[in-house]
Amino acid sequence: MKKTNASILIIDDQEDILFASKVYLKKYFENIFTLNNPKNIVELLAKNTIDVVLLDMNYRIGFEDGREGLYLLKEIKTLSPKTVVILMTAFGKVETAVEGLKTGAFDYILKPWENKKLLESVKQAVDKARKEQKKAKEVEIKNDFFIGNSETIKKAYSLADKVAKTDANVLILGENGTGKFVLAHHIYSQSERKDKPFIAVDLGSLNSNIFESELFGYAKGAFTDAKIDTPGRFEMAQNGTIFLDEIGNVPLQLQSKLLQVIQTKTVTRLGETKARSLNVRIITATNLNLKEEVAGKNFREDLYYRINTMEIVLPPLRERNEDKIPLAEYLLDKMIEKYGRDEITFDSKVLEQIEKHAWNGNIREMENKIERAVILCENHKIKVSDLDLEIITPYEDSSDDIQLSAVEKATVEKALLKNHNNISKTAEELGLSRGALYRRLEKYNININ
Repeated sequence: MKKTNASILIIDDQEDILFASKVYLKKYFENIFTLNNPKNIVELLAKNTIDVVLLDMNYRIGFEDGREGLYLLKEIKTLSPKTVVILMTAFGKVETAVEGLKTGAFDYILKPWENKKLLESVKQAVDKARKEQKKAKEVEIKNDFFIGNSETIKKAYSLADKVAKTDANVLILGENGTGKFVLAHHIYSQSERKDKPFIAVDLGSLNSNIFESELFGYAKGAFTDAKIDTPGRFEMAQNGTIFLDEIGNVPLQLQSKLLQVIQTKTVTRLGETKARSLNVRIITATNLNLKEEVAGKNFREDLYYRINTMEIVLPPLRERNEDKIPLAEYLLDKMIEKYGRDEITFDSKVLEQIEKHAWNGNIREMENKIERAVILCENHKIKVSDLDLEIITPYEDSSDDIQLSAVEKATVEKALLKNHNNISKTAEELGLSRGALYRRLEKYNININ
């Protein structure tokens, strides 16, 4: 009997379970891995491509609620989204198993299992893993992202392709909505680490109270609710790439901790003294001018130079006039496919408005507007009213700083008026962080009181 070329990982704290399941499944599948300690999941998944995980739900004596298993399930799906997970439990907690299915598990089995049931479940999981892998490859080929023809964007991607083959740290600069995440993932996908984890972290959304635990991990008992040893995002990215977005928003007092990890290539979990070695490629991004932040003592100069081996600047859409209509047509095709709509086209007047519009929210704004238009449009033709471009501001030359400043000031004032001076809503509509919006209020002497 020919074995199926698949990799199965069994995680259980009972050695007899690991031995019995490995001996049985080894008859049918090429590669069988076992772990008796879930702490080692990160390292194993970083080094191996696993098709199916058999995951026990309980690891501590006296705790039979399956919470640990559900937590580990989420970690596995984060580290390796295409890996299929089967839950195992000896206690028949159907409610917890159902919760696991909702969280992303493929199936669950009760211990002690029937061998035929176990084999059938694993076979189906392998089939699902193969389909997911095939689908991912097809999507990767089919949904090639839009770059554009403007010289500035071609220069940015040319630099990205050159640096991708190295392990150099990369700093991506650009306004909100210009595609910093897309560029970071492109660098990762062109690198030697493309088959290892890609972990993205929005540093701007991390509260300072959880900054260290999220990035560096923590030991059991390090603080209230620290129930088990937990790796941080850096460890999750082991042998792969970590993307630290909005690095300019990290408070000064936490920048030193980040610098230490980058300098020493080690990470120490909260509640531990042991430093763990890291092999991680670091890509960062921000919408701030970090040179100005360094000059203003808001960003550490040594950290700036550590993350800035290669700096790539993404231009705003207003400086890519020749790309506006091709980008809009690309996004239209993308939304037609997403919503399963029949062929839809832009009215000629819409194309004129797209070219004239300032697009201060950049690609993100255009994508949101076109998605809305696809949902609302009738008769297979997108009209100006469908696109809802409230601020149409033609400009003659993107290098005219005075004119652009006037455009930006008018845009901010109109957005504030619309949102009744609500900073959060205005920033979201403009595609800015709250800090970036406050800087513009100060720059243009806009009073919101």
